[in-house]
Amino acid sequence: MDNLTHSLAGLALGELTHRLLPFDADPQRASTRRRLLLVSAAVASNFPDLDLVLTGLAPEPLGYLLHHRGHTHTLLYALPQALLMLAAIWLLWPAARHLLRTNGAARLGLAATTVLGLLLHLGMDAMNVYGVHPFAPFDPRWFYGDMIFIVEPVFWLALGTPLAAHVARPWLRRTFLALLLVVPLLFTLAGFLQWGSLAGLAAIWLLALVLTRRRSERTALVAGVATVLGFVLVQGYSAGLAREQVAASLRRGDPSVRIFDTALSAFPANPLCWTVVSVSGQGDSYRVRRGVLSLAPGVTPVAACPFKIHGEYVARDGGQTAGGLAWAWEESGSRARLRALRAADCRVDAWLRFARTPSLADGHATDVRYGPHGSHNFSTLPYEKQAQAGLPCPSPLPRWGYPRADLLGLL
Repeated sequence: MDNLTHSLAGLALGELTHRLLPFDADPQRASTRRRLLLVSAAVASNFPDLDLVLTGLAPEPLGYLLHHRGHTHTLLYALPQALLMLAAIWLLWPAARHLLRTNGAARLGLAATTVLGLLLHLGMDAMNVYGVHPFAPFDPRWFYGDMIFIVEPVFWLALGTPLAAHVARPWLRRTFLALLLVVPLLFTLAGFLQWGSLAGLAAIWLLALVLTRRRSERTALVAGVATVLGFVLVQGYSAGLAREQVAASLRRGDPSVRIFDTALSAFPANPLCWTVVSVSGQGDSYRVRRGVLSLAPGVTPVAACPFKIHGEYVARDGGQTAGGLAWAWEESGSRARLRALRAADCRVDAWLRFARTPSLADGHATDVRYGPHGSHNFSTLPYEKQAQAGLPCPSPLPRWGYPRADLLGLL
């Protein structure tokens, strides 16, 4: 997930933790405790992304692909991260240090926000198509949620609106509240959101404001958390339906086909539209396909899904199959060639520890989860140029599991 979403989730965690702890009659202690829990939860919810400083350990794009969402995104390394955070707070924040020495509720709250914030980061990152490998080194496999877009405005509106209501200065509070609605409007005008999605986001924003004014800020925040959880459940159910429809479509074309994987990327604030990348095959050959699926083509045709998110325009005339699935691109490959390339080129071998939907064309290896054919994205490795340059093998590299171990014959 993006760091704005991580931050809002952390702030919501900190605020709720503060309100669940026993009331402190001393205003100064209560204020310090609240600030401590807000800061610790927000920092913990972003802390694992410090692995970005390690991306320079390997040449592009391998440094980013293999070191981001790396060791700091594992359960094993959550403990030293928590200890490092707690030590920094103790050493650098005198008021918090004094409070923690004398107040058991503050100590309990800090422990909760630190641990839960770190786990929240891993859990949120696990929900999208990028994936995580939380059990490494004991289990180096990647796990993919395939249900939430990596930048999801539902989280912004559901959590950000009640949090903005806590801002003391009226002009700043109104500015934050306005931005929460203006930014999705700009995304809609730019073609990244549907107007129906914008209407749903506006309803979440309005509900949070009504609950804040008629009930309380805590009620609005609890409702925001409930909205996020409900949205995640809806997306998880929709992802299951999408996977079933893709499998049915592939088997209608060839009942004997083996489906290795179906990578799903949700459209933001839209449970009906999905970017689909399938990996299937028979014998030595495999095929990677990329397209768009609408779960309700009568309500939202494929061509009405925001094509700027998908990255390719899907033709309106005949590209759509039964069930609302339209393939925009496909590529066939040889498993034997893929294995030979991995054995001959250490950079390709390293790249295959990340690539879930590999495309090999014109001397470039690209994971097409992140863009259509021909669009070189952050995962693109120009392996022929690097091989000709005679560069040494990148080291050190983490030994994550191969997402396409099935194609490589490693299972």
